[in-house]
Amino acid sequence: MEYGLLGLIVLALDIYAIIQVLGSSASTGGKVLWILLILLLPVVGLIIWFFAGPRSGTAGI
Repeated sequence: MEYGLLGLIVLALDIYAIIQVLGSSASTGGKVLWILLILLLPVVGLIIWFFAGPRSGTAGI
């Protein structure tokens, strides 16, 4: 039962990451590559996106 819940959490986080990538200021090619990485490697891709992925259009401090 725990694995089902864990799978749902990973799925929800992957969907969130894809939405964030689509809303980022990255180029179209960059967005496609990030989305493919997240879809093909759900857990590893999510971790890589979290640390190195494109950010939203607003500049951070």
